[in-house]
Amino acid sequence: MRSSSNSASATVDQPAPTERLDTRRQAVFVILTFLGMVGGLLGSWFGAPPWFVWGAYGAAYVFGGWYGLKESIKALREPAVEIDLLMIIAALGALYIGAPFEGAMLLFLFSLSGVLEEYAIGRSRTAIKSLVGMRPESAQILRDGSEATTPIEDVEVGDVFVVRPGERLPLDGVVESGESTVDQSSLTGESVPVTKEPGDEVFSGTINETGSLEVRVTREATESAISRLITMVEEAQEKRAPTQQLIDRFEQPYVLAVFAMTAIAIALPLWLLDHSFEPTFYRAMTLMVAASPCAVIISTPAAVLSAISTGGRQGVLFKGGEHIETAGNVDAIAFDKTGTLTEGNTRLTDVRAREDALSTDGGAVSSNLLADSALENNSLADDRLLSIAAAVQARSEHHLAEATVEAAEEQGLEVPDADDFEAVVGKGVHATVDGQTIHIGNPRYVETVLDDQPINGRETGLDAVRNLEGNGKTSVLVVSETADDLRVLGWLAFTDTIRPDAAEMISKLRERGVEQIVMLTGDNERVAQYIGEELGIDEVYAELLPEEKVDHIEELQERHEAVAMVGDGVNDAPALATADISVGMGGAGTDVALETANIVLMSDKLDRLPYAFALSKETRRTLYINFAIAFGAIAIMVIAILTAGIPLPVAVIGHEGSTVLVSLIGLRLLRFGD
Repeated sequence: MRSSSNSASATVDQPAPTERLDTRRQAVFVILTFLGMVGGLLGSWFGAPPWFVWGAYGAAYVFGGWYGLKESIKALREPAVEIDLLMIIAALGALYIGAPFEGAMLLFLFSLSGVLEEYAIGRSRTAIKSLVGMRPESAQILRDGSEATTPIEDVEVGDVFVVRPGERLPLDGVVESGESTVDQSSLTGESVPVTKEPGDEVFSGTINETGSLEVRVTREATESAISRLITMVEEAQEKRAPTQQLIDRFEQPYVLAVFAMTAIAIALPLWLLDHSFEPTFYRAMTLMVAASPCAVIISTPAAVLSAISTGGRQGVLFKGGEHIETAGNVDAIAFDKTGTLTEGNTRLTDVRAREDALSTDGGAVSSNLLADSALENNSLADDRLLSIAAAVQARSEHHLAEATVEAAEEQGLEVPDADDFEAVVGKGVHATVDGQTIHIGNPRYVETVLDDQPINGRETGLDAVRNLEGNGKTSVLVVSETADDLRVLGWLAFTDTIRPDAAEMISKLRERGVEQIVMLTGDNERVAQYIGEELGIDEVYAELLPEEKVDHIEELQERHEAVAMVGDGVNDAPALATADISVGMGGAGTDVALETANIVLMSDKLDRLPYAFALSKETRRTLYINFAIAFGAIAIMVIAILTAGIPLPVAVIGHEGSTVLVSLIGLRLLRFGD
């Protein structure tokens, strides 16, 4: 009929029409088995002809054992033995000792439980496949001033499509024109529609609500957020949880042990105790049914696949069953700061040219870089300092560099060219501007890269940076280097807003049993401490290089059962890879986060993190409950058979009833909400 482990892996594929037809046929066979069982029982009660009674029972055995026999023959060819063979032999044994009704009932309940198991696991498959229905098959492409209906597979990057109110977006893109609100809940878990205007990113499968939008395609159909989400979840369903892997290895030895126990239960009473054959064989068949591990084997996939499905609908992507189990043990979490605990939209707030640098004393630095006009107007010097900094940082991908360049563009400043750009990870950058080397970096850069060389204005600059950092701002120095002079030209300060839900998220994590929360950041100490105090974080480690973050993760792992790292998936990649569980801020499908993290928060919303750990804990709790029911039912029935001699029908009901029960308990996770 089925092997539960095979059924679990099959759930990741789209069922072909033949598979759906086979499922319907199994349901029909269950009905025919029931009719044959009832017909045989009623026929024997009311004195029907023997041909009718045995014909009815024969039909029950054929239809009830058809799929189990097929699976048994298939397994024996490998060679292997599975639970189906246990049930077939037990049913034939009941028939042999003159208990055809008991055998027919065993086959009926076993085949019924198989159909119900398929339904339980199929519900999780259906929940994920519903994502496919969120993706339109065609798009209204603008070409030569008119619209053309085009299959999404034929749409190219750069094409522009139109989406009207109430329609789903067919592809990922950037809004070219129009304003609207878009319901992204199906993809990201956000409960409130998001306003979209020119320049904003939109995602396939989401629903346009109020206005028409023209969107320029940025990803092909196979690379869209919804396509990648479907692929990721299907791959996650293939990755078995540790418990499931253990049970898969445990199934065949256990089945062989049940066969051995059954043989002993027949042989010992006959040879040593001189019992009669019929009651001995009957009790052995009852023991075989009771000891079969169907409920144990189905308990894990029913729960884990349901959890993966419901997490995906809530904007939390678990990339495998093993991560669900591990996340349930997390008792320490390390956070990156920028883009994780803070918004990540860093803004330049302060630009200050050092007053002493405006003097020509000590060289021609100011006349070359801050310009002669700056000698009379400090604001012009500030603007010149910003343009120089933007020139150096234009080639950097760091969030501070992007904020600098953006500020220069907003002020309409003329940015000179820069050559020989080089970045020093975690410290700063330098490049050549107008023949001079410009260094931009944190105090650590000044102390290490510049190697404590004499710098004109060092203390003034460091004091200014410390004062700004005391106000929660990240600050850097701008230093000019010539053949005979190093001089602080000025300093820049940046701020990044704490996420509004960060404090509440941390509070909820503590409620869910997280013992220690730390921050690991490359930002400076004073800014990091300011953020940490605002959020109530236990420990703050600042000015860290990527490899130093790894050291702190390993230290946490020595003290805690399981450690999670939450980051943006870019500069935190080594720490994410080291942690027991890595959580990426997905931004509705950010490539790096999807590829590196074990768990992805698709909406970039921190309130999904406590939900993810709560779902993991509930999944583990469900597994414990299922195991208690499955093993408890086996133990109780085996003891009752050996001591009180319970009949085969009771063992059948107990065995199959526990199997159905654990399947339904696993299904409860499909409704797990906030």
